[in-house]
Amino acid sequence: MSGKLEVSFNSPQCGWMSIGFKDALGEFNTTTAHSPHRLALPQLLEVLSSLLNNDSAGEYTLKWNRDPEEFDFRFLKSEGGSILFEVYQYPTEERELAERELVFAHLGTVEEVCEAFAETFEQLYKDRETDEFEFNWRQPFPFEEFERFRTKLGSK
Repeated sequence: MSGKLEVSFNSPQCGWMSIGFKDALGEFNTTTAHSPHRLALPQLLEVLSSLLNNDSAGEYTLKWNRDPEEFDFRFLKSEGGSILFEVYQYPTEERELAERELVFAHLGTVEEVCEAFAETFEQLYKDRETDEFEFNWRQPFPFEEFERFRTKLGSK
């Protein structure tokens, strides 16, 4: 295992958000844009909820961008309940596999990885009015997906 995962999604500004991932072995920070992958936050919450659904293995890939760079957040869940979380960066929107670079990887349990994301989503939720989340991120906060994720995580 890679130690405790720390996830940070900072308050959005002008359609951009700083994000970061850190564990005992490495760290990755960047900014991401609200488009063209407009559903990235709700889809991330859906992926996290799916990881909590059952003990079966599975792979989930979420696309996100920085413009012109693109990112894949890849979650590979094993039968034993561990997750390999990887962040791949592509230099352009073409997303050519030969061009991608692994910029962060973390191996942890389902609960540990989901808890790390839950902490940062809880902070975004608490600060959403002060930070004018919807205005600054240029899309609504994903309330439904957030509540489903909270419920799933709470039942574990």
